[in-house]
Amino acid sequence: MKKRRLKKILGAFLVLVLAVAIWFVWPRLPIITAFAAKGMCSSIFLTNKTPERVVAEDLSFFPINLAKSKIDYDEKSVTSKVFGLAKRKAIYREGLGAVLVRNRNEKKLKEAAVTIPEPGYSPDTIPWPKGSVLPAEKPTGVNYARLNELIDTCFDAPGSEPFKKTLGIAVVYDNQLIAEKYLDGYDAETMFHGWSMTKSITGALAGILADEGKLTIDEPAGFEEWNKDKRKNITVKDIIQMSSGLDWYENYFTISDATVMLMQEDDMLASILDNKQHYASGSYWNYSSGDANLLSGILRNRINNDTDYHNFIYTKLLYPTGMLHTKVETDASGLFVASSYSYGSTRDWARFGMLFLNDGVFAGDTILSKQWVDFMKSPAESSDGNYAGTFWLKESNPIQALKDVPNDVFFADGFLGQRIYVIPSKKLVVVRMGFGHTNFNFNNFLREIIQSLPKS
Repeated sequence: MKKRRLKKILGAFLVLVLAVAIWFVWPRLPIITAFAAKGMCSSIFLTNKTPERVVAEDLSFFPINLAKSKIDYDEKSVTSKVFGLAKRKAIYREGLGAVLVRNRNEKKLKEAAVTIPEPGYSPDTIPWPKGSVLPAEKPTGVNYARLNELIDTCFDAPGSEPFKKTLGIAVVYDNQLIAEKYLDGYDAETMFHGWSMTKSITGALAGILADEGKLTIDEPAGFEEWNKDKRKNITVKDIIQMSSGLDWYENYFTISDATVMLMQEDDMLASILDNKQHYASGSYWNYSSGDANLLSGILRNRINNDTDYHNFIYTKLLYPTGMLHTKVETDASGLFVASSYSYGSTRDWARFGMLFLNDGVFAGDTILSKQWVDFMKSPAESSDGNYAGTFWLKESNPIQALKDVPNDVFFADGFLGQRIYVIPSKKLVVVRMGFGHTNFNFNNFLREIIQSLPKS
């Protein structure tokens, strides 16, 4: 009798556990499959990675690694499932990148493809930094043996289990590329996912518009949807500094405003414009990919022509800085996903850092005003000195605190350990691309690089 009762209790408990598990997991499955489909589609058709490497690197972490993907090379699409469930499909569009198929017609999504303008020059015939022709001699006084030995330790040995998870490193000192290295099979032209480093690209684009007199930081964001409530007071500056005060929850490993926006919305801007304001604008800092895409929406509205908007990033920023192996993708509505969806080569990310190392001047051409560069690296008032205008000033994780690095450091940060560090006092730009950073110490990495440089 007791055994029968115990079995009933145990059975009821197991049913309860199963019910809770289904309740918890089921809503997350479409996020997992959307992440996998979109990531695989971009990595294969935009960056030309192999499916095996995408699985081993870009999609290697739990629970995303639960997804299984099917690739259609003729259609340029990827379909992903988890245990045969929650199917999600992504398609690749020329000029606009990969996008998830949600509520919009798939044929029309493909027809939205655009032709990106040509840069008008060949990098193979132009010296560094705009081109790829490196000088015969490197700067003197650098301990190259020590520097290269350090960089070697940042990569996993061929055939070993991923531990450091580094894909590429580039070090620029005094505007010269003094060291670089790539994981086996990759090179100086391989495009890696920049994730939130895209935010800093968008900050630069805003600066170009501001320098042209088409945008000011103190003007209202200007969204019609906000005209009848207190959100009409949110300024461009508030959005650039992530101080809009909008109610926003950012977490990439569960259901959050960020993952719903990226994985479940056709029109990302519209989804953010629905968010209520929880704090007075400028009074509260909150890391928000929503604010980054609001900024993209502001740029689109100010440019007011989608052809010009889609060309702007290339003609005004990427091509003038030699970033010919960098692309930014749009959502289904045509909005550049300014929070997350850029892919660029390690050298290109270094070039981007050099633009800010030199106060907006690149290879003799002024791309951004020094005034805007200073704004982008000035602390947001409500961030406690941690964040500026799409650049970080301090590592968000205290374990990674840059305690041995000069205080003038500022950097772009991607969520899987992608970094562009700029240290003006050391004339230094350091790029690290990767697919994880749990076992990578950024403070030690930068400290050792600095110690290999000439004493200033």
